Amino acid sequence: MDLYEHQARELFEEHGILVPRAEVTDSPRGAREIARRLGGRVVVKAQVKTGGRGKAGGVRPAADPAAAELTARRILGMDIKGHTVGKVMLAEPVDIDREFYVSYVLDRSAGRFLAIASAEGGMDIEEVAATRPEAVARIPVDPAEGVTPAKAARIAEAAGLPPQTVDVLVRLWQVLVREDALLVEVNPLVRTAQGRIVALDGKVTLDDNAGFRQTRWGTEAAEHDDPLEARAAALGLNYVRLDGEVGIIGNGAGLVMSTLDVVAGCGARPADFLDIGGGASAQVMADGLSVILSDPAVKSVLVNVFGGITACDAVADGIVRALDEVRLTKPLVVRLDGNNAARGRAVLDARAHPLVEQATTMDGAARRAAQLAATT
Repeated sequence: MDLYEHQARELFEEHGILVPRAEVTDSPRGAREIARRLGGRVVVKAQVKTGGRGKAGGVRPAADPAAAELTARRILGMDIKGHTVGKVMLAEPVDIDREFYVSYVLDRSAGRFLAIASAEGGMDIEEVAATRPEAVARIPVDPAEGVTPAKAARIAEAAGLPPQTVDVLVRLWQVLVREDALLVEVNPLVRTAQGRIVALDGKVTLDDNAGFRQTRWGTEAAEHDDPLEARAAALGLNYVRLDGEVGIIGNGAGLVMSTLDVVAGCGARPADFLDIGGGASAQVMADGLSVILSDPAVKSVLVNVFGGITACDAVADGIVRALDEVRLTKPLVVRLDGNNAARGRAVLDARAHPLVEQATTMDGAARRAAQLAATT
């Protein structure tokens, strides 16, 4: 369950992380009143569960209450990557000195969490990760150990973050643990001209299995602006729609994230994040393909599976089942490795679908999926 930014901000504040003063409204008139209470000059931010709001025009400054009302009027009702803006958050502006990126995400395949951090946060973090992966530190976190001050200091040092961020890294881990989160992300985390470390934005994904402990958010957090995300959630899939043309399925958050990076490095844009988990059945695989193939922006699909608990022949059976249920009009590239990989490849060879190709490596599969997306 994804939280809206204003809800993530509320969690951060409760755990002692500095955030700008802010309020939420669903009306232009309300925006004027909020701007007046916040001192006049504000930043108006669309509240949707997707990234790229700034580049889409969903984050804009306003110099005074009248401008805040006009800006809110322009943003409310906008379509941002298929998400309709129903609310805006107005926040105090911050005098930024530097921007950073920090997150904790569950790595299902490794059975641990991953700290991801960079000294180059902001709207272009995806480009930084794709073109200069060495600028993004990825540090494994043992759930039993957690993020102690010493661990946080190692994460900060690896990413080139200033020492002032160590306390925030510890507190963000506390958010993840105490709030049953699978993902906690701040982009950007900033150092102000006054030397304060402030979370300007936030993304938090809660574990649906802990919903009985997270009832405080009611139905608002459970809403899905995107119909494909709503459909995937109804099927029990861990799916996030992105702004790209290569559909991606993998088993384990770490493997899927790596696949996103490799596809981006091949000059293509990922269309989604879909983790089928560590024990996915053939039905889960079929459901995942059905959702991705329903996205009109998808030009090719990459299935990248390393068999462990998830046997590769079960994945192949799921692909074949999906081909029987869904008319495949987009090329599908499959890379199977690990448990029962040879048997899985044989299942796909026997099906011999003209739009299904196999690759032996992740890099090769990503290159081929990117090529197919460019020519389809």
